[in-house]
Amino acid sequence: MATGMDRLLWSVLLLLPVCGLCEALPESWLPGVYQNTMDDALKFLDDYNGTAEEVIFMSISARWNYNTNITDHNSELQVNASLEEQAFSSAWGLKAKQLFTPAVLLTLPNEDKVLMEKIMILGVANLPLAEREEYNIILSTMSKIYSTTKVHPEPNISWSLDPELTNIMATSRSYKRLLYVWEAWHNAAGVPIREYYPKFVELSNKASQADGFADTGADWRSGYEYKGLYETFEQDIEKLYMTIEPLYKNLHAFVRRQLYNQYGPKYINLKGPIPAHLMGNMWGQTWNNIYGMMIPFPDKPNIDVTEEMERQGYNATHMFGVAEEFFTSLNLDEMPKEFWKESMLVKPEGREVVCHASAWDFYNRKDFRIKQCTTVTMDELFTVIHEMGHIQYYLQYKDLPVGFRRGANPGFHEAIGDVLFLSVSTPKHLHTIGLLNTTTSDTETDTNYLLKMALEKIAFLPFGYLIDQWRWGVFSGNTPPERYNADWWHLRTKYQGICPPTKRTEEHFDAGAKFHIPGNTPYIRYFISFILQFQLHKALCVKAGHTGPLHTCDIYRSAEAGAVLKTILQAGSSKPWPEVLQAAIGTNRLDANALMEYFDPITKWLEEQNVNETLGWPDFNWVPPIPEGYPEDIEEYNRTAEVVWKAYTEASWKYNTDINEANKQEMVRPSDRPSPLKSP
Repeated sequence: MATGMDRLLWSVLLLLPVCGLCEALPESWLPGVYQNTMDDALKFLDDYNGTAEEVIFMSISARWNYNTNITDHNSELQVNASLEEQAFSSAWGLKAKQLFTPAVLLTLPNEDKVLMEKIMILGVANLPLAEREEYNIILSTMSKIYSTTKVHPEPNISWSLDPELTNIMATSRSYKRLLYVWEAWHNAAGVPIREYYPKFVELSNKASQADGFADTGADWRSGYEYKGLYETFEQDIEKLYMTIEPLYKNLHAFVRRQLYNQYGPKYINLKGPIPAHLMGNMWGQTWNNIYGMMIPFPDKPNIDVTEEMERQGYNATHMFGVAEEFFTSLNLDEMPKEFWKESMLVKPEGREVVCHASAWDFYNRKDFRIKQCTTVTMDELFTVIHEMGHIQYYLQYKDLPVGFRRGANPGFHEAIGDVLFLSVSTPKHLHTIGLLNTTTSDTETDTNYLLKMALEKIAFLPFGYLIDQWRWGVFSGNTPPERYNADWWHLRTKYQGICPPTKRTEEHFDAGAKFHIPGNTPYIRYFISFILQFQLHKALCVKAGHTGPLHTCDIYRSAEAGAVLKTILQAGSSKPWPEVLQAAIGTNRLDANALMEYFDPITKWLEEQNVNETLGWPDFNWVPPIPEGYPEDIEEYNRTAEVVWKAYTEASWKYNTDINEANKQEMVRPSDRPSPLKSP
């Protein structure tokens, strides 16, 4: 039987006659004739900008069509469009390198010099055409595997990640059911991607090295480094993380005790890491979905307003309207008509889509969209506001040159919507928009609110930190393919205090079960944004005239706060990010002081609760036992599925007690069983 990589290479060969034409760009997309002068360099930049808008619009449109309708045909069109965009980048970048001398570049205004340098960074366009094709096909293949994976609890039932598996992880408190869903997803989505990842890493590194970087990790980190500040980015963010680690360990200890009360000593070790499937989220990245098990004062009003949203008949359009109204209350822009017409706000029926929420800039200065399989929950309302923050950024910098249409650094782009959610989520604001009946403010209500926010914001920080720790190790070669999974779980345990709930080996690829790995989206941006958003929140609250504790601030309807945001958004990446931050809030450094101030009351409360608890997880290597009777007595098991379950259980047992290729193939065989393992 051909392997997935064999099939990939065959696909490359089939596409070669088509993709070979991608180098033959329309003449209007190619650079013209220029002289090595300052005037011609400026004309070159102007010509590039207009052409780039046209080319990128074409490429983004093909990507959108694939992401909202996953078919082989759309995949091929997406790959070809990416190749054309890369051929365009190569043509203009090489022309700039060959023509304009350093002496001429030095005569350019600084912003134009920066734009020219950006054009000369070719990225994937550095690769020879055949390798460029292979790179794009690998990315498309990994994305398709992730986005179309289904879990089959019974032969005729299939669950997608969104909404079925996500809902089960969020709402079920059955240890076995959660274990089945966690294991099924990680096996079905992660394992098939593993064989593609080493080749992807090889090609990605080759492209980055051609631009002068040691590897792709160094390439990604360069977006944060700044002469005189953050020249040692890895060490700088390590210091940031160490600032918040004591708070995280106190939160972890409190949550572990509550889970111990729920599941008992068999499955929870009060000195060990927590099994990863119990945190209310497929990846254990945020813990707010288990807030109901953690509420310090349950008699106080429920600040998770999901039930109230459902009672009031909220739908996706209503949720996006709530988000838009907050932005416009700050004197920021409303969503353009194209947004409402072209966005995919709910999961469509009858076709496969990439459900992971994302915001899209089509680079024509008018078409901006969100793709989200929205469901009516408070957590999804947060996602709506987060994604609309990206759209607001796009709107504010849309008239800048193409090279500057991005965040000051990637963390800025992720922070904007989150800053607003810090206001939207306050009991005061929820009352203002009719989702909370009372705004009573007392110590107990504040404790409930801050614990819920900590389960969202503080719980995320080590996860946001470690994803790219792992990937940087992969790109540098410090984590070779034979240690992909071992190093992944070492970092998960080291930073999060989380352990796998079942035996994991190098046959598995659990990193690949997280969207951003097959999707090739750098992740440290989210860690940066979770620090930055509190700095921005504090500065905006000062501008809005807020008095009182930081966690009670709501900047709703403050044009003054909106003006500060505009300063950041309209700059795009036209200036170094420390300068953008300095101009907006008076400091050029990231720090966690505002975050620690925001959570100070809950920090003290957690310390009081944890007087007799072990902080950390000294039993580092502890893992829970497999439950007796698993998986036969989970809720989905019934007599009609008995033969199927028996076959799956026997195959799984054979594999875990005798790991070899034959047993692996038997366990992953999709056939007619509810196996979580499926070939690509």
